[in-house]
Amino acid sequence: MKVYNTLTRQKEDFIPLEEGRVKIYACGPTVYNFIHIGNARPLCVFDVLRRYLEYRGYLVTFVQNFTDIDDKIINKANEEGVSSSEIAERYIAEYQVDAKGLGLRAATHHPKATEVIPEIIEIVQGIIDKGMGYEKDGTVYFRANKHEGYGKLSHQPLEDLESGARIDVSEDKENATDFVLWKAAKPGEPFWASPWGSGRPGWHIECSAMVGKLMGEQIDIHCGGQDLIFPHHENEIAQSECHTGKHYVKYWMHNGYINVDNKKMSKSLGNFFTVRDVSEKFGYEPIKLMMISAHYRSPINYSYEILEQSKSALERLYTCRENLEFATKNPGETDGSETGFFEQLENRRLQFVQAMDDDLNTADGLAALFELARDCNSYFAAPKSAGTSGAAIALFDELCAVLGILYNRKAPVSLDDEIKALIEERGQARKDKNFALADKIRDDLAARGIRLEDTPQGVKWHQD
Repeated sequence: MKVYNTLTRQKEDFIPLEEGRVKIYACGPTVYNFIHIGNARPLCVFDVLRRYLEYRGYLVTFVQNFTDIDDKIINKANEEGVSSSEIAERYIAEYQVDAKGLGLRAATHHPKATEVIPEIIEIVQGIIDKGMGYEKDGTVYFRANKHEGYGKLSHQPLEDLESGARIDVSEDKENATDFVLWKAAKPGEPFWASPWGSGRPGWHIECSAMVGKLMGEQIDIHCGGQDLIFPHHENEIAQSECHTGKHYVKYWMHNGYINVDNKKMSKSLGNFFTVRDVSEKFGYEPIKLMMISAHYRSPINYSYEILEQSKSALERLYTCRENLEFATKNPGETDGSETGFFEQLENRRLQFVQAMDDDLNTADGLAALFELARDCNSYFAAPKSAGTSGAAIALFDELCAVLGILYNRKAPVSLDDEIKALIEERGQARKDKNFALADKIRDDLAARGIRLEDTPQGVKWHQD
């Protein structure tokens, strides 16, 4: 398997730090509102990364944080006259609703920033002890321009970062690139005691503390949106490597941006959509499919048309899966074509693996799945042996599970005896060429929400 490493700007062979085990940290949401479709992309993409690594046999520790103390959370709390913890817990719960809707697996650990305050204080003190941190009126800053290699992730020379980057300006800083490790408390804000006075963590430091507490000083993969490369991940590298003296992350993976109708998503442009709002119109699963339909590093465009296309594509896959189930229950005789079909299945599996091994190319992985569906639709147009349909179902489900789709399959519904008797009566009427009676029974069943479909394998029924 190869992955594109933002740090080196090239694809590299994926070789974990420890054989058979992979440690992944994925930046999670700041919980002050519902997640938007931009948030959803890394959530969906890196959920697939975790699934695929497990599919390839690795034991994966997957950590995804909640930033539950932040200026936006505090502002929201002040607007509503409630505590910041109440805001955070409310939107963590709402996140869980959306995550379940998107078919995301729960992380191995979902830490919160407020749960690692002791670890944060320890890291900050260690950085100060090394002469790389300094305190000014209760706020602690990191001397970024003194850290060797600062800018290596964003690939920007220090002089460019000093002159033009998005950096908070403060008269208390020694240098423009210095960033906050610990913020002095302001009136009306939550705070914790520290050696530098009451305050709260800076944004970047929480991730270093969570990684250290839950996975150790070095991890295999750190992932997130492209917008986090600078300053968040750049600063995270600097503070972590300064504290431990070790290389922090082996592979950095970042997903591309989402545009809305070919324009950058922005509240000011009025093209800002939450996952919850979109799901109410289209459902969650089309959003999930849209997010993985392009290579994760490529920008993707969000539009109603694309979501409608995703919805239609999912319907094709669901229909194929239902047809395979029906073929299994209504098998034909062995006809000598099995060996060729089994080889075809294996070729699709290899096609899928080759795509996903190439820097998690979900677009080509999905192509392999849809080609598998096409193969199955063609092969099972006539009755085939149960062994072939069973093998097709196994591979179909295997690939869907890796991609995290088709998780809304309905449980089988049993027909009551009266409906079964009517379907059998219609079948006999067709054999007797009593098509008037057969059509009447079909129409009567349709009026009761039971739709019949005549196939070479027999009659299929669907309940509305």
